[in-house]
Amino acid sequence: MREGSDPHLPGSLPPSDPVCLLEPDGTLHEDPDYPLEIDEEGLRELYRRMVLTRRIDREAINLQRQGQLALHASCLGQEAAQIGSAWALTKQDWVFPSYRELGVALSRGIDPAGLLHVWRGTWHSGHDPYDNNFALMSIPIGTQALHAAGFAMGARFDDNPVVAIAYVGDGATSEGDFHEGLNFAAVFDAPCVFFVQNNQYAISVPLDQQTNAPTLAHKAIGYGMPGLRCDGNDVLATLAVTRRAVARARAGEGPSLVEAMTYRMEAHTTSDDPTRYRSKEELEEAARTDPIARLKNLLTARELLDDDFVEGLEDEAKAASAQLREALYDAPHGDPMELFDHVYVDGEGHFDQQPARLRAELDAEASNDGGGQG
Repeated sequence: MREGSDPHLPGSLPPSDPVCLLEPDGTLHEDPDYPLEIDEEGLRELYRRMVLTRRIDREAINLQRQGQLALHASCLGQEAAQIGSAWALTKQDWVFPSYRELGVALSRGIDPAGLLHVWRGTWHSGHDPYDNNFALMSIPIGTQALHAAGFAMGARFDDNPVVAIAYVGDGATSEGDFHEGLNFAAVFDAPCVFFVQNNQYAISVPLDQQTNAPTLAHKAIGYGMPGLRCDGNDVLATLAVTRRAVARARAGEGPSLVEAMTYRMEAHTTSDDPTRYRSKEELEEAARTDPIARLKNLLTARELLDDDFVEGLEDEAKAASAQLREALYDAPHGDPMELFDHVYVDGEGHFDQQPARLRAELDAEASNDGGGQG
């Protein structure tokens, strides 16, 4: 297939330029191949979700710096990729995230405190996946691609018209699980979308050291599925492109790979120092395509950001940050013995001995602490 062939057909080469509908200055370009189908209230809601995501993300970083979270993986700069793609889903669809999808979680109605308890270590998961069809965060890189593919295969066998979407970063495309997931999904025509947030770095490794392919979307060709590309800092392009992939999956036409071109404006995690591998000038250049500012420019031009809306959103963001802080600050930890609950119906071998060993260690620690205080 040659460059410029229909990217919506399996095996076609993706376009050389990602789909962009909204310029950084707020200029909107209509594209008949990617209809927006969103009204003014929808545009304001996209903006609201991105602003709330950024504010809660900042509060999580503050909490980590104050010793309340062990770690946090920021999504600063990736709000459009997350909010736009999540908007393309129905409530019945299933999300299989990595560890950075705060914006997607908020779009699915998940309490951010429940999500962030994982980073505090108070709970393995503070939310029930079945309440919002949002799976547990995946810390191992790329495993969620297999989870989504398997779920989607089961849905197809059951004639269940749901779509599974797996969120991965560019670094995950170097992992075997990612490729296994794509292969299984393609072979079984699974209703699955693999959404790659290409934020340009896998921790400190730049994209050009991750792959020799022209784009990450090109990787779809080898599996016989479409590879789509969008400007991941354009929430409207992300929505339109993801919606097309979701519709294709729901229609029984199989999986797609979406590459959203974005940029991670914060550190990989709060334990990372990005100044060691990227320049101040690079960060300043990326800030010129800030996804929130881009949509704000459009809303301002259309006079959709009235004072009541702006003030109400600011109050909502402050309240959400305060609620998060109240829920997490000095939150008590559970019983360490819960580690062994809900693992096996009947423990066998060494598993039977492990609870007793942990209990002995905890008792010894408690005894030593008590002796020191005396």
